[in-house]
Amino acid sequence: MKLDIDKIFNSFNKEGIFRDKSLLQINYKPNEIPHRGEQINQIASILAPVLRGERPSNLFLYGKTGTGKTLSIQFVSGELIKRFNKGNNFKLRIEYLNCKLKKVADTEYRILAELIKKLGGEVSDTGLPTQSVYGKFIDLIDKEKQLIILVLDEIDQTVKKISSDFLYNLTRLNSELSKTQICLVGISNNLTFLDELDPRVRSSLGEEEIIFPPYNAVQLQEILTKRSLMAFKGGVVEEGVIAKCAAFAAREHGDARRALDLLRVAGELAERNDSKKILLKHIDEANDKIEKDKILDIVQSEPKQFQLVLYSIIKLIEKNRENSIFTGDVYNHYQDLCSKNNCEVLTQRRVGDIIQEFDMLGIINVRVISKGRGGRMREIKLAIANNILGKVKKIIEDSMDYR
Repeated sequence: MKLDIDKIFNSFNKEGIFRDKSLLQINYKPNEIPHRGEQINQIASILAPVLRGERPSNLFLYGKTGTGKTLSIQFVSGELIKRFNKGNNFKLRIEYLNCKLKKVADTEYRILAELIKKLGGEVSDTGLPTQSVYGKFIDLIDKEKQLIILVLDEIDQTVKKISSDFLYNLTRLNSELSKTQICLVGISNNLTFLDELDPRVRSSLGEEEIIFPPYNAVQLQEILTKRSLMAFKGGVVEEGVIAKCAAFAAREHGDARRALDLLRVAGELAERNDSKKILLKHIDEANDKIEKDKILDIVQSEPKQFQLVLYSIIKLIEKNRENSIFTGDVYNHYQDLCSKNNCEVLTQRRVGDIIQEFDMLGIINVRVISKGRGGRMREIKLAIANNILGKVKKIIEDSMDYR
C-alpha cells in the first residue's frame, strides 16, 4: 500500500475547523450546567451541613449515562471548598473515585489502598489482610478532626465486582472514628441499585436519593449549540448538524455526553476528509464509529464473570450458526468455562440477569418464545457487528485463558 504520511501530516498543518476541541471532550468541566439547577440545589442542600462541621446524610445520585450526575456533584464540591472557612477547627476533604477503573476498584483491598493514597498515606497494592488495610485507613483519617466526603462514581460496579458488604463496612466506619466523620456520595446509572442491596446494607446507608432525568432533544440542542459556538470556528457547522446530533442522543436515553462525542468525532472525521465544514454525513459516520467503540469499551470494562457469559454466547452462536441458542445452553457452556478457568460458578438466575443486561446494552437480542406445554424460553441472537467481533473475542481471551 502506498504511504500517504506526508499528505496526512501536511493537511494537519493547515488551519483546522476546531477553535478549542477540549470543550467537547469528557474531562471538560463547564462553568454552567444547563437544565440541572433543581438537582444541583438539592445536592447543595443535603451537603451544606459540612460547612458548620456536621456530617450530612449519605447521598445517592441516579440517572442514565450522560445526564449530568458527575458534573453536578463536582460543581457542588467545588463550591463547598470555595466557601469553606479555613479558620474552622476541622478540615473538609472531598475525594472522588471511579469504581469502574480496573486494578483500582475490583477488590475491597484495592479500593481502600487507592483511598489511602488519595488521602496522603501509603499501602502496598497487595499483601496485607483486608482488615489490616481498614486499620491503616482508620489510623490515617482519624489523626485530626475532619469531615470526609467520599464520592464513589459507578458505585454499582463495586457491588457487582465485590459485594454489598463493602458499602456496609464503609458506613460502619463512623462508629469506629473519634475525630473524623465520613459521608458517602454514590453515583449510579442503575436506578434500582439500592433496591437490589441486602436490607441490612440499605438500612446502614440511611441515604437520600436524587434522580437525574434524561435530557430531551430540545435541551440537548441548546447544550450543543452553546458548546459548538466555542469549540468550532464560525460557519463550519452545516445547518441541521446540531439537530441531528441531538436527535441521535435523545434516542440514546438523553445522553449529553454521547451528543458531545458525536459532534467532536464528526469534526475529526471532517478534518480527516479535508472538509471545510461538518456535514450531515459526518454525523452518520461518527455514530457508526462510536457504536463500535462503545461495544469494545463495555466488554473491556465488564467483570470476568460477565465476560465468561458473553464468551459462552459467542462460542455457541459460532458453533450453531443454523440453529437458535437459548439461556439454558449458555448456562451449560458457561459452567464448563468456569471449570476450565477456576472461576466461581454463578447461579442460573444470576446468569439470566447478566444476559438481560447484555440485551439492554444492545450486545445481544433476546426474544421470549413459547414452547406450548414446554413453557417459555429466551432465544438469544448476537448483535455485535462482524467487523468488531474478532476484537471482542481478543479482549476476553487476553483477560483470561478462554480457549
